[in-house]
Amino acid sequence: MCSIVVRGGAAAVLALAVALPNAQASTTADTSPTARPRVHISQLPVPPTVPEDGVCTHPTGCVSADWGGLGTPGPARDAKYVFVGITYAGAPSTGPASIYTGRQVMVVRTDGTTFSNGEAWKCITCGVSYGSDIESRTFTYPPANELPDRRRVLVGNGILSCGTGDSRYAVTDDRCTAANTRITPIYWNGKPLNKPLDSNGISNGREWRLSPDGEHLLWNYFNPTALTLSGYVGRITYDKANSRYELTHISVLTNPAPEYQPLVVENGNRLRFNHAGMVGEPRGWTADGGATLGIQSLNADSMDAWATDLATGASRPVTRNAHYTDPMSASPNGKWLLAEEVRGSGRLDFISGMPGVPPLTAHGGTAAFVSGIRNEQNRRYFSPWLVDPKTGDGFQINAGSDPNWNVSADPTWLADSTAVVYKENLACGANPTLHKCADSTEPGGRNSRLMLARFPDFKPTAPVTPAKVSDKTWGVPYDPAKPPAAAKPIPAGTYTVRGKVQGSATVQITNNSAGTMPLSVSVSYRNYSDDGTNIINGTEKVERGANTTLGCTPGTDSEFLCLTWTEDLKLSGKHTGTKRTGPGGFTLGPAVSHRNDFQAVGTLTTTIDGTTYTQPANGH
Repeated sequence: MCSIVVRGGAAAVLALAVALPNAQASTTADTSPTARPRVHISQLPVPPTVPEDGVCTHPTGCVSADWGGLGTPGPARDAKYVFVGITYAGAPSTGPASIYTGRQVMVVRTDGTTFSNGEAWKCITCGVSYGSDIESRTFTYPPANELPDRRRVLVGNGILSCGTGDSRYAVTDDRCTAANTRITPIYWNGKPLNKPLDSNGISNGREWRLSPDGEHLLWNYFNPTALTLSGYVGRITYDKANSRYELTHISVLTNPAPEYQPLVVENGNRLRFNHAGMVGEPRGWTADGGATLGIQSLNADSMDAWATDLATGASRPVTRNAHYTDPMSASPNGKWLLAEEVRGSGRLDFISGMPGVPPLTAHGGTAAFVSGIRNEQNRRYFSPWLVDPKTGDGFQINAGSDPNWNVSADPTWLADSTAVVYKENLACGANPTLHKCADSTEPGGRNSRLMLARFPDFKPTAPVTPAKVSDKTWGVPYDPAKPPAAAKPIPAGTYTVRGKVQGSATVQITNNSAGTMPLSVSVSYRNYSDDGTNIINGTEKVERGANTTLGCTPGTDSEFLCLTWTEDLKLSGKHTGTKRTGPGGFTLGPAVSHRNDFQAVGTLTTTIDGTTYTQPANGH
C-alpha cells in the first residue's frame, strides 16, 4: 500500500510508495489544518491482464498489458459508474468470449458492487455490429460520454443506443445487450468525424468533447501544412433520411477581428493584453456548457487553461502558471477543475518557471515549442492538480506518489462531484538504452491503471443546470469552401506595455516582408509588475530563423520552424531569480513541436530563489 501524509501543505513524505494492488490500496493526503480537502486515492477494478502466453481464458476478457491498454475515462450521469476505453487482448477466435478483442468501451462501477456478470465492469461495444463509418480506434480516446437521457452514449465517432422506440435502455441495464445495441455515426462536412482523409492519416476532426447539454460538440482540426489548429463547435442533429447524426450550425472558434486577439494596439504605440478568444486548442467545457475550455499563454512560455464564453468570446484564466496543461475536467457542480499540469515535475521550469513575465513573446509563436517539451516520447510529465477555477489556486492531489506512473489524458468527475477518475501509464522513454524503464508491479505486469481520487470533505451535489446555448457564437460561421481566416499580426514597430501595478515594457516587432507573420519579438522590461509581488527587469527576444543543425534550412518554409530565445531577465520582489541564455541563445527545432522530441542548440537556464533549472539533454 502507498500512504502519503502531507500536513499544512508541506511536501514532507512520511511513508514510502510501493505497488498499489488493484482496487485495494489508498493514498491519503492529509492537508489539515489548511483548507485543502482531503484526498483518498485507490484503483478502480479492471479486467485481468492478458497472460504472457497471450491466451485469455477469463469469460469477460483480458486487458492488454501494453502502454495505454486502458484508455481514457469518460463521464456517466450516475455517480455509480464511469466509462473507460480499453484494449482487449488474447480473446479466443470463436465462442462467447471472442467479442472481447481490440479497442472497446466498458462501463465500470465505482461503488464496489458488480454487474450481473459478477464483475465490476461491462463492455458496451463488444460484439456490437456497426458500419465502416465508425472508427473503433477512437473508442479508447477521446472519452466516452453519456447523454442526458441516459439512453445514449457518445463512443468514438458515433452515438451508441440500446433498444428502439419506447424500449430503450441504459447501457448499465441487463436488458442492454450487443444484439439490441447500435452505434450511429456522426458526420461533419460530408464525412464521418475523424475518418482519415488521405494517406497521411489527416483526419476529419479530432479531440471532440460533448457539451453538458448533450446537444453540442466541440472539436478541432489540425492543418499539417499550415501548422494551424482551429476549434469548432456545432449542434448534433439527427439526419433521419441518412440514418446518421450531422454536425450543423457550426462555428469556427477563431475570429480575425482585433477584439478577439490576445494583444491589441491602442493610441498608435500602446499594446494592451486582451482576454478574449483565448481558445487555442479546445479541451472541453465549463460545468454549465456556457463556455469552452482551451489553452493559451497567461505567462511567458507557459500554457494555461482558459474559459471562453461561447456567446461573447470573453476569456478568463482558470489555472495559473501550470507550465503546461491540456487534459482537464470541470466538476459537474462547477466548483472545481481537475487539471493535469506539468508544474511541479521539473520538466519545464528551465523555460516556464519564472513568475511575473507577461506573455509578450508568445506573439512570436512560442506555444507549439513549449507544448512539445512536455512529453519525452512515451513519458508524460502530467500530474493531477485540483484547482479552484476562480483563483487558479490548487495542489497536486497525488504528491509523493511513484513518479514512474504518469497521468494520461483525460480525467473525469463522478456525477456527484465527490471524486475524479484518471488514468496512469507507466513512464518509459522511446530508447531503453537512454531512458531506463521501470518494471510494472501491477497485476500481470500491465502498463496502465485506473485511479479513483475521492474527496471525503465534498458533499454529493447535483450538476449545475446546463446553460441555454445559442448556435450563434463569438466565432465565425463555418464555410467549408474557405479556410478559417487568420488574424493579421501586429504591425511591425515599437510599442509600450504598462504593468498593471508598476513599470513598463518596450516591445519591438519585426514581420516578414508580406506582413503576415512575426519574425521576431524583442522586449525590454523596466521594473515591470502586473501583481505587485514579482518585478521583472532585463531583456528577452524570440526569433524565427534557419538552423541547419536542427533541420531548418534557408530558402524553404521550414526556416520558420526554428525558434531562438535570447534571455537576460532578473526577478525581484517576493521571489528572486534570473532567466538567461548562453552565447548564441537557445534554439528549438521542428522535432520538438512535431514529435515531442527535444532537440536544441544552445542553453537556457532559470534560477528561482537559489534553485537552478536546466534544460533536458537532447533526445530526452
